[in-house]
Amino acid sequence: MIKTGKTPMTLMTYCAIMSISLIVNLPGLAVTPMLGTLSTIFPHTTQIEKQLLTALPNLLIIPFVLMSGKLSLTRHKLAIIVGGLVLFTACAVAYMFAPSMAALIVISCLLGCAAGLLIPFSTGLIADTFSGTYRMNQMGIQSGISNSALVVATFVVGWLSHGNWHLPFAVYLVCLIPLALSFGLRKVTSTAGNTTTSSTQATASTPAKTVSTEKTVGGFYMGRIWALIGVYFFITFASISISYYCPFLIEKKDWSASLSGTITAIYFLFILLPGYFLPFFMKVLKGNTFFWAAVMMLVGQALFVFCADSVTMCIGAALVGLGYGISQPVIYDKAAQCVNDEKKATMALSFVLTANYLAIVVSPFLIGALRDIFHVAAGGTFAFLISFILLIAYAIITFIMKKKFAFSVSAQDA
Repeated sequence: MIKTGKTPMTLMTYCAIMSISLIVNLPGLAVTPMLGTLSTIFPHTTQIEKQLLTALPNLLIIPFVLMSGKLSLTRHKLAIIVGGLVLFTACAVAYMFAPSMAALIVISCLLGCAAGLLIPFSTGLIADTFSGTYRMNQMGIQSGISNSALVVATFVVGWLSHGNWHLPFAVYLVCLIPLALSFGLRKVTSTAGNTTTSSTQATASTPAKTVSTEKTVGGFYMGRIWALIGVYFFITFASISISYYCPFLIEKKDWSASLSGTITAIYFLFILLPGYFLPFFMKVLKGNTFFWAAVMMLVGQALFVFCADSVTMCIGAALVGLGYGISQPVIYDKAAQCVNDEKKATMALSFVLTANYLAIVVSPFLIGALRDIFHVAAGGTFAFLISFILLIAYAIITFIMKKKFAFSVSAQDA
């Protein structure tokens, strides 16, 4: 049996919960490596169609994440999860037979809808069934699994892309694993949120006297939720430049395009590592966890801005990924502390999770607008400079406000 801080669960149930994390980061993955060759595959492809292929799925994830959070309050959690997995599987199969760009766009949009339904449950079921340090540790493992799946799938896509152009989409068939294990969720989806929390493993939040004075709306501590949304949006925005703009920087310097793939792989690798070793990082960094994570990201971006060469960029990507990877699961755990009713933990997580996808969608537009304002040419280190400047302010804020909910880490957490 797996210890949870609440009612122990079976290994099968645990595997079923964690298997959902295998697919939550995959939408858009198979498409990205092919964007440069789509004009050859489909000669009449327009730039707008290429943008729709990547932007629309991420946009559709957001409303479906929110809808899934709302539906999590019903008694039909298992039906929602299975329905999302079936739709995801259908899209994976449909990709194999897509005859046109329009078909790819439609299938990708449906895949985004399916992912949106599943994403809140990848962390929400953990919030429902674990508590205290157990929950913090499992949030780290969940983050590690989801990011590991992304790293492995990236290599698989690269390997499969040398054959038939449909083959890279086969990575989405990994959804068959959580679909096959979904029967193990039957008990947990009917009892989650109603189990009793052990007094020795209670969630490490602010004292009861403080909590009782906080304003709630419909059972949610809205101040906490908005604070976490802001933090998650910012760290995603401040780190996404590694994967978005590194290829352009390398192209401008006339370096090998393979370096871009190496740096991106290092970035994702160091995002996933803290998930598996989160208790270690929490014990070392303690109450300054968010501050030191911010410093790591700050130094990483500084390497891109002030001394960009192949070695320092790899180190910079590692530092940015490490800082982001430490912060992400802690934010997930804190999202579950934004409610005074355990049944609404998944819904609270859905609110916070939208910040990640919103940052991914708007980042290119915000950077582009700033570039136009300052009359900066495309490429170069401008995007990294913006992140560097913003991270200076963020690091100062995390240090000054380290005892506030959004940035605090208690002794029990650590």
